[in-house]
Amino acid sequence: MRISYSFHGQLNVFDRAVKEVSIGRRPPGATTGPDLDLSPDNTVSRSHARLWQDDERRYWIEDMGSTHGTLLNGREIKGGGACEIKSGDRVQIGETVLQIDFATTPSAISSLRPAAQMLSISELGGEVASELALSQAQSGELLQAASADIMSRLGLLFDLILQCGNATQLDDVLQQMVNRLVEMIPGATRGALLLHGRESDTMLLKAFSSAQGPVVSETLARRAMQNGTGFIWKNASSGNDGSSLARYQVECAMYAPLMWQGTPLGVMCVDNPIESEVFTSNDLRLLMTASHFLGLALANQQLQEELRRESSIKAKLLRQFSPQIAEQLLAHGTTQLSGERSEVTILCLDIRGFTILTKDMKPVDVVELLNDYFNRLTPIILAHNGTIDKYIGDAILAVYGSPKADPDQHLNALRAALDMQTEMEKSNRARAAKGKATCQIGIGVHCGEVLHGNIGAVDQVSYTIIGEAVNRATRYGDCAAGGKILLSPQVYQWVWKQVEVEPATIETKHEGSLPAFRLLSIKES
Repeated sequence: MRISYSFHGQLNVFDRAVKEVSIGRRPPGATTGPDLDLSPDNTVSRSHARLWQDDERRYWIEDMGSTHGTLLNGREIKGGGACEIKSGDRVQIGETVLQIDFATTPSAISSLRPAAQMLSISELGGEVASELALSQAQSGELLQAASADIMSRLGLLFDLILQCGNATQLDDVLQQMVNRLVEMIPGATRGALLLHGRESDTMLLKAFSSAQGPVVSETLARRAMQNGTGFIWKNASSGNDGSSLARYQVECAMYAPLMWQGTPLGVMCVDNPIESEVFTSNDLRLLMTASHFLGLALANQQLQEELRRESSIKAKLLRQFSPQIAEQLLAHGTTQLSGERSEVTILCLDIRGFTILTKDMKPVDVVELLNDYFNRLTPIILAHNGTIDKYIGDAILAVYGSPKADPDQHLNALRAALDMQTEMEKSNRARAAKGKATCQIGIGVHCGEVLHGNIGAVDQVSYTIIGEAVNRATRYGDCAAGGKILLSPQVYQWVWKQVEVEPATIETKHEGSLPAFRLLSIKES
């Protein structure tokens, strides 16, 4: 008999005449194994079942003493000996469901394929488990329409998606996702991933693969989100959908929304500048499959973050209040007794080589140096709606978006950083002309959630910000070279359309290597 077996995520074709087929899972590293290898389904036994044709051209299946058993049309057959199977029967082996189809030709079995592969993604959400299943009709349509090459690439993509469960932060794998898609889709030379701001209508750039920087049409991205489906855009027939497409000479592009329960979470896109390269429906199907998986993963991550945050807040309240009062505070959203928790942008600057510079200077000259620079830089911070958190030796910590919310906080911080570097150059020329010591500053800009407000003892209250985002901002400030400005990916995702940058990497003591961007200029409209 001949069988053609298509597995969810890979394609194995057995094109030989056989009377019996062994079904199981090949041991890791082994070069031989069962005729029908159901790896990577770990619930399948090494030797799970066998399928054969008798002399009367009937077909039989038998469980070989597997660990998790075998279901024939929902009935357990383990220990029951041989059972006859017919065209249309469904056989579940482990978590893989096989659809049996018999040909009208003398060959025994024309196809043996999974009707639905249940993919548990509980690892993506930690405590909250979710499952995603391709229905029998959807799976059949996909397998019939896709070529062997497409299915092979789809398998590689699923492997990458499953890695989401091993990442402590989903952001760690988003860049890998974009890079893999560009590699897997023929003709794709660039790619990007945007997320829709949860509290605003902003499109946040989370990852991109392009030497020219992010190549994205926000018009097309919003079209995909509004329609809730992916599409192929062709320059020859679609006209001008934005200056970004013309600027980067995009000839063909694909956009697919990241959906969860009918809500668009973002968009994934790929494109190419070659007129002869045109994406196919199979390419679009691959991109849409990836986007749906990622939408599910993102929804799980967001839910887990909300659960962890609520659990943390409740634990803190229980240290101060009875359970009844803590529950009332949570129910009414009154979780901060002083101060406020919100997203802010943090700017950290300090003088490069200050210790070496001042070791031989008189104390009065050191004070004069600091006062001169701080008197020049502080007004710039304030002029761009910033707040001085504190002066720390030769450093300044400033915050934007606090105490009053500012929708332009990210750009305001960057404008202040550029103006301060310009002022430093002007000041150094003036000081050098008078024979005074000069220096340079490095600036780091990061954004994130902090607790900010008036904190301290009754008679020693002062405004400050507290949180991990403050520590991360100082990392970027410490690693910024003299005269340079470093911004974190968290800031860049907000301002990617308005700034010119170059990618960089910083080395930190505790977090290791961190991605960064050097700010070159702001595209003022």
